[in-house]
This record gives sequence, C-alpha cells and structure tokens, in this order.
Amino acid sequence: MRRLLLAAAATLLATTGLSPARAQAQTLRIALREDADILDPTLARTYVSRIVFAGLCDKLFDLNDKLETVPQLALSYAWTTPTELVIKLRPDVVFHDGERMDAEAVRYSLMRHLTMSGSFRRSEINVMDRVEVVDPLTVKIVLKAPSSPFLAQLTDRAGMIVSPKAAEAAGKDFGLKPVCAGPFRFVERVPQDRIVLERFAQYWNKDAIKLDRVTYQPIPDSSVRLANLQAGGIDLSEQIVPTDVPAVKANPRLRMVESDSLGYQTIAFNVANGPRAKTALGQDSRVRRAFELSIDKGALVQVVYNGLYATTAQAISPASPFHVAGVKPLERDVAKAKALLKEAGVALPVVVNMTVPNNPDLRQVGEILQSMAGEAGFDVRLTASEYASALSAANRGEFEAFVTAWSGRVDPDGNLFGFLHSGGVLNDGKYANPKVDALLEQARAVADVPGRRAIYAEMFEQTKQDLPILYLWQQKNLVGMSTRVSGFVPVSDGMIRLQGVSLAK
Repeated sequence: MRRLLLAAAATLLATTGLSPARAQAQTLRIALREDADILDPTLARTYVSRIVFAGLCDKLFDLNDKLETVPQLALSYAWTTPTELVIKLRPDVVFHDGERMDAEAVRYSLMRHLTMSGSFRRSEINVMDRVEVVDPLTVKIVLKAPSSPFLAQLTDRAGMIVSPKAAEAAGKDFGLKPVCAGPFRFVERVPQDRIVLERFAQYWNKDAIKLDRVTYQPIPDSSVRLANLQAGGIDLSEQIVPTDVPAVKANPRLRMVESDSLGYQTIAFNVANGPRAKTALGQDSRVRRAFELSIDKGALVQVVYNGLYATTAQAISPASPFHVAGVKPLERDVAKAKALLKEAGVALPVVVNMTVPNNPDLRQVGEILQSMAGEAGFDVRLTASEYASALSAANRGEFEAFVTAWSGRVDPDGNLFGFLHSGGVLNDGKYANPKVDALLEQARAVADVPGRRAIYAEMFEQTKQDLPILYLWQQKNLVGMSTRVSGFVPVSDGMIRLQGVSLAK
C-alpha cells in the first residue's frame, strides 16, 4: 500500500525526540528507488546500498566530479613495483565505535572482502595476494600479477574499511548494525521504511559535514516519490524518472540536477545456474539472439523514458575512453528473429519467464518487451519482485531472464569481470567461455587504454554470439531536490555524497 512520507517523517520526529523545527533544519530526507540490501560492504550488492554507504563508510579512495581517483582514508599511495602498492593512511581516524582506523584495520577489511563466504567483492580484488602492515599508518598490498583496474576497485565497496572489533563481534550479522569510519554513524533501520544515520562527531573531515541526521526512505513508486518531493515530505530524490523531469523543473521550490551516468540496464539470462537454466532460452544462444532481434530498444526508451536514455550494446559508457565504438545496438528484425528460432528447432511459442523489479517504469518495460517479443514467437511471462529479493533469487539461480541494472564503474573491469568471467561473483547466469575468461584476465594486465580497448572489442565479438547479457540502455543521473538543499556535487557514479551538503531553514 502506498504511504505518504509526511506521515513517516512525523513518526521519525516522535521516535527521535527532535522538535519539528530542529529536525527540519538538521535532517536531510533522501528518497531511494528501492530498499537497500544488507548494510555490509562485503556482502551488499544493490545500487541504493552504495548511496547509504556514501554517508556511512569511507573508502581508501574516492572519485571526484571529474572521475579522478582521490585519497579518502588514504593519505597518499605509490606503486613501488608493478605488483606492490604502498598506501599511507590518514592519522587520527577512528571508527564509530571509537576504535582506531589503522593499517591493521585496513589489512583486516581487505582480507575480509577477499575471503569472507558470500563476498561480492572477491572477484573485484581477487588479484590481491596479501596485505602487509608496514607500520601503524602504512600498508603494502601485494598483487599476484599487475592489475590496471585494481586502484579503481578501492574507490567503491572493496575499499571500504570496517571496524575489526565490531565485525568480529557481530559476525554474519554485522550488516544489522554496521560500524565504519564515515561522516555519519548508524542509528536504526526499519525494513522497507527508513535507514537513519546521525553525524559522527569524531569524523576526520567533520568541518565538511553540515547536517545532523540523514534519513533514507525507500519509495519504489516514482509517482509517490515525486508527490512527496513536491509536498516537502522528502528533500531529495536520488532518482527522478524522465517522464517526471518536466514537473520538477516547473516547480519553483524544486530543482533538477542532471549528469551523465556510468550505469546501464540489462537483461541477464540464466545459462547454467541450476534447473531454471534448462530452457530453450538458457541452452541455445540462437534463441537469446532471436530475443534480442525482437526488441526495438529505441522505441522502448522513447515510450518509457521520453527518449532521454541512449540505447547500448555494451557495458562501457560512451563517455569512457575504453568504449568500443564498433559495438552498436542491433536494429529490430522480427523476420530474422523468427528464422533463428526456426534454425534452433524450438517449439513455438518459446516461453520466457522474466523477473522485473516491482516499480512502475520497469513493469512497463517488461510489458513492452512482452509485446515486442511476442511478435517473434516468444511468450514472455512477467513476475514483478522487490529488487533486493530478486537479486538474491538470481544469485541462487531462481530465474530465467532478469531485467536488472548496474550502476557502473569508472574502470570497465568493474562492469565486465564480475558478470562475464566464469569466476565472477556477479555472474548469476553462470556463463563460462574460456576465451572470454582469458581476454578479461589479459585486459587486467594491460596498462594502456588502446590496448585494453582492443581486448574488450575482441571479447564483445564473442559475447555478442553467446549473449549471456542483453544490454538495453545507458542511464542518466536525474536527481530532484528542494531548493533548500545546497552544496550537492553530482558525480557520474550517482552517489549522494554528503560532504558540503546543507539544508536551509
């Protein structure tokens, strides 16, 4: 049932004991497109959890608005050899539990990301051999082989440092009450309702923090997000769907912040993950290619997103120097799709059970895919699911086709290896091709951009034939906010960084 956030805000005031005026002045209310999954940077997987982590857990490195890697918990770094990275840490940094953030905490956190059961960071940093404590404020990371994308991996969850004391005490339940070294500390979480953080007085960069509290509130329905933003029930919506952009721009109390995104939308296919892969779609790449040919990506984006997103056939943004210009979206060709199905010898219609996230725009996407593919001989049956639950099910192999997204990484390895390598922890469909594995590994060892781009071009030639993932469109970051919010700096990774953000009375 839809709920208005004005009521939720009133509940929050009652539970926190803040007066309305004080809460309005000091609490920033952020609407998320869905609820976050587990608040453990080692085990988390969703985009919106990364937004929460931006306030909760600092990283060794961050990205600035030019997508340059800049130190955060690190003070400086140097590659002393192609496989040895020495990082100097900021002094006098403490975790939310008062424990010191030092070289041992960094060693502990990185090895936890690498070795913990169920870690989604493992394939991001699996080139790491060991971490050595040089002195209390210096660590040396030793790699098994040179890795061009390794430093970029430390600008996201693989670079988040957790309190060893808290993590050891909580074990698998650490995500219920996470302890990091970010600008805000965890207060409470009510699933599907709110996540509350409050300013951490001992934060190393405390002068950059202007807010006392931040409340993240999941609102999957885009129309409800817009209504609450217009009514003042929230201060900032991390996503405005393109069809709502004109309404935000027309409201003098609101403003839009638009920026290019590293993210993209896909359909993941289950090709080898358990019994649900034993379908015509999962077992025959000709059927998957026929499905792609049945779709008019341009029309899909025009209808659902006012044509604001750009269609794509790869995981590398056109803004990236690694983008492979020759890999372009296919034109719709129903006749060719039918011919491929005939060649595959499958009985028609080909049933495709497709999972879609339970929000209005992606449900509409699913319905349009259903109609388009139906013209070529597919019977698409839709199941709408809460997104974090759908991700967990996909990881277990409980899907055939899944409309999903990735928020994108500045280095293309972060968009490719985990999804397409046979050992990738985000490879839900269990796709495995030795040639693709070898090319992804080779790209990690090459430093120059043209060399890596050529490797990715060769890899895409193979994955276009195998089609374990169907790429649909590149996203844009469309953030709507009250004019009372100031200091927000957009970055293409889409994170809501709270340093410098303030809220006028």
